[in-house]
Amino acid sequence: MTSYEQIFENNKKWIEQKKSSSEDFFTQLAKTQTPEYLYIGCSDSRVTAEDLMGLGPGEVFVHRNVANLVNNVDLNVMSVLNYAIRHLKVKHIIVCGHYNCGGVKAAMTPQDLGILNPWLRNIRDVYRLHKAELDAITDLDKRYDRLVELNVKEQCVNIIKTAALQVTYATEGYPEVHGWVFDLRTGRIIDLNIDFKSILEEIKAIYNLTGDLGQ
Repeated sequence: MTSYEQIFENNKKWIEQKKSSSEDFFTQLAKTQTPEYLYIGCSDSRVTAEDLMGLGPGEVFVHRNVANLVNNVDLNVMSVLNYAIRHLKVKHIIVCGHYNCGGVKAAMTPQDLGILNPWLRNIRDVYRLHKAELDAITDLDKRYDRLVELNVKEQCVNIIKTAALQVTYATEGYPEVHGWVFDLRTGRIIDLNIDFKSILEEIKAIYNLTGDLGQ
């Protein structure tokens, strides 16, 4: 049996497992989804949202791309954000990076990477903003790890800049934005403890899109 064929065998076993715990599991699953979490993570095959969070089907809405970016001209991630906030009414938005991220390392490499150049430029911009701090870290692995953390924080700010987040939070009091890093070496989720409310207040002078809401 090839590895491709094995996937369908795995699927059969998964169905049996779910139905053994609840005969109407799939009947209920098919009705609707009401996740409390939106997870924006990296496409890296080693970092799977539901597994590391200990959640199951229907509990987390997931978007993944190279280096967990939230680019305001990327219609994919912007559509995900709008749908999750305005229609699914998620209570928490999580940006999760991970140490040893290939995208982050590539962004710190002085090399032409073709079509990846415009995508990775977003991370290079984060590097530029924090160049003094990062260049002071002589251990390259630790420098990469720190850029992973700073990149997560910057993507959280990008979410907070959106109208969907600002208007919904002003009227409903949710969702809140969180920044995490997954440590592949230990399996731990590290909460970067970004100060969501302070960031939201600080950016209002330039990025406020709520009009008079919440004033």
